[in-house]
Parts: sequence; structure tokens; C-alpha cells
Amino acid sequence: MSREAEVRYHADQEIAKSFPELLDKAREAERTLRELRAADADEAELRAAGLAFDRALTEALRAAEAGQRATFGVKAYDDRIARRKAKATPEGAMWTAEVNRLRTLREENRLWGIPHVPSRVPAAR
Repeated sequence: MSREAEVRYHADQEIAKSFPELLDKAREAERTLRELRAADADEAELRAAGLAFDRALTEALRAAEAGQRATFGVKAYDDRIARRKAKATPEGAMWTAEVNRLRTLREENRLWGIPHVPSRVPAAR
């Protein structure tokens, strides 16, 4: 294993520690977005909430990806066969499923959850 792989492994371990906290933030942002939709909020508020949910999902996704890589082990950073084998373990499969779930949620939010508010065009003089 290379020194770079070991450094990246330890960095990913540190990032992965924050995953539960970041996932809770994403859930809270989603709850806020759903409450605003139910309250028939205006488009600007919905857009702000949708963007906040997107940012929270992105942070949680990055932590989940770090957790996935750290679970695969140091050897998997340099060896694609080791990475492939690690995905087949129960813990590796769990992290892979979580990463895929978060990616799907983020894409769905980007497609349908963030309303596009037209920008204001200055009036012609």
C-alpha cells in the first residue's frame, strides 16, 4: 500500500465520523422543505429550502462516500480488485446502498424539489 493511500484512508475515517450528524441535518432540511410545501409557501421560500436540502444531502453524501472508502480498507485505494471484493462484504454493501440512496435523493431533489424562480428583468427605459 502506498503512503498516499494510507493518508487518504485516515482522512476518510475522520470525515466518516460526521456522517450521522450530517444525515440528521439532511433529514431536518427535508422536513423543513416538506412543511413549506404543505403550507403552500411561495416559490422563493421553496427554492431556498430546496437548495438548503441539496447542500445538506451533498455533505451527507460526501461523508457516506468517505465511510464507504474507509470501510473498503487501505488496500482498496490502490487496487480495484480489492475495492470490488470489499463491496461484496456486508458492511461494504451497506455503505454502497447508502451512497446510492443519497445520490438518488439528491438527483430527485435537483430535478423536482427545487423550483426555478425566473430572474427579474430590469424594465426598459
